[in-house]
Amino acid sequence: MKSSLPEPSADAQAASNALAQHIAAEIRASDGWISFARYMSLALYTPGLGYYAGGSRKFGVEGDFLTAPELTPLFGQALARQVAQVMQASAPLLIEAGAGSGKLAADLLLALDALGCAPQRYQILELSGELQARQRETIRQNAPGFFARVEWLDALPETFSGCLIGNEVLDAMPAHEVAWYADGINEVGIALDAAGKFIRAERAADAHLAGLALALDVTAPYRSEIGLAGRSWVSEMARRLHRGALLLIDYGLPRHEYYHSQRNGGTVRCHYRQRTHDDPLWWPGLSDITAHVDFTAVAEAGFDAGADVAGYAAQSTFLMNCGIAELLAQRQREGDAASAARASGALKLLMSPNEMGELFKVIALSKGIEEPLIGFARGDRTHAL
Repeated sequence: MKSSLPEPSADAQAASNALAQHIAAEIRASDGWISFARYMSLALYTPGLGYYAGGSRKFGVEGDFLTAPELTPLFGQALARQVAQVMQASAPLLIEAGAGSGKLAADLLLALDALGCAPQRYQILELSGELQARQRETIRQNAPGFFARVEWLDALPETFSGCLIGNEVLDAMPAHEVAWYADGINEVGIALDAAGKFIRAERAADAHLAGLALALDVTAPYRSEIGLAGRSWVSEMARRLHRGALLLIDYGLPRHEYYHSQRNGGTVRCHYRQRTHDDPLWWPGLSDITAHVDFTAVAEAGFDAGADVAGYAAQSTFLMNCGIAELLAQRQREGDAASAARASGALKLLMSPNEMGELFKVIALSKGIEEPLIGFARGDRTHAL
């Protein structure tokens, strides 16, 4: 697989080597071993060197992967209908976690304004300074009339009412790799071989991780991940939510499918220049590293923090409920033939069961909202969690 990947430039290799030296120093200072979750965190978020903290472009056709907002503004326009309902039932505040290139923010601001529901404030939670700069540029260019309403948060509000959205945020949160054996549970981490190269190495899991692993319906031997960081993040967001909803969109599965016997080996995947590979140790810092989301764990974390599961559905179902087919028909009536064709092609990627339509799911966690959410009017799969 890796032989088919484009060769990184000399500058990219130098940056990766600098990051590798930083990670290796931490391994040596940690008795020769760090958890995979820690390695993933360092590879993605080390200031100035990590994947999301470096200067390369990640999103769009010139980057490593395409997200739904990069494919078509129809995604943001459909999502805006659900966001509008949540804000009308709570407060005119919209928070976006991990705003990527800023494309979704710009699309949502314009679409919500067209619906007569523009938020009074649009707050962005973003760790990467490079991405913050790109988001500012994108919003200034595409939604200049609303730029003054956008602010980048240095810290989370203690409490908030309104709508929080997270599109492809949870998959990039560090996951713990676990190995189940007949005689116990090991945690998979990263160590150094005699030549100083990164290798996977196992240690007995601590009591907390082992307890979570033993509670899963898994037949040893088996390997997979447990997303502790994602659970904690959802719990914290739900705790701070006073009235409104969290709308989380990502690729993942309910627990009984996530830990299916045929999925032995886990879900960690890496993305580099529009290609997918399965080696997170390859040129650290140059590939995105992700793990699928256990949506049952997301639901449990929200519920334990006082939120209700207001809906869970495949992305295709959610977008259809939000009227994306009507939006496409409108584009075909009003736009030129080339624009309509591009929109139709993008919609196929968003909606096809073999593409993003079934792999991606949407879950809503709410507080203080009694009316059913429109995105889950049909095809709600909450019962499958």
